[in-house]
Amino acid sequence: MRKLIVTEFISVDGIAEVERLPAVVWNDEMNRFKEEELADSSAMLLGRTTYEIFAGSWPKEAGDFADRFNALPKYIASTSLKALDWKPAELLRGALPEAVTALKQDSGGNIYVHGSLSVAQELLRHGLVDRVRLLSYPGAVGQGKPLFPPGEQMPLELILARPFSNGVVALEYAPVTAKP
Repeated sequence: MRKLIVTEFISVDGIAEVERLPAVVWNDEMNRFKEEELADSSAMLLGRTTYEIFAGSWPKEAGDFADRFNALPKYIASTSLKALDWKPAELLRGALPEAVTALKQDSGGNIYVHGSLSVAQELLRHGLVDRVRLLSYPGAVGQGKPLFPPGEQMPLELILARPFSNGVVALEYAPVTAKP
């Protein structure tokens, strides 16, 4: 069975809006982290907004990372998109939890949700996320869209914590499922 992994850039106060994050210098440690993610990924799951942002920029990128990233199969959660230009890509049909449950049953490697905050939140709510990978930026931003909505609790088990020299910390968690 495939694992579903949510990967986000986040502030220390939990805001997952990239444009609000403190400025840091992207470094080799962050590159390695993202290279590891790409090597572990067999597909990506994106919401409409993230798909449109990525489709507008990634096909223009060159190099080994961009070539491998662009070649990944893309599953898109959208009710408004009708055509997908960034191939290979497929629109998910029906309710998101059911469509993702079916994807996870397929053979193949792990599926990564990049950004796509509302998609990530819905999948977390339905218990479909196997791992949460975060690049936590050094600073609180005070306002914005949180990854974990206020009032919703989610127990997590820490799998990895790796500080980088630029103040960013790579974190990986597994959601803890309630045991009877």
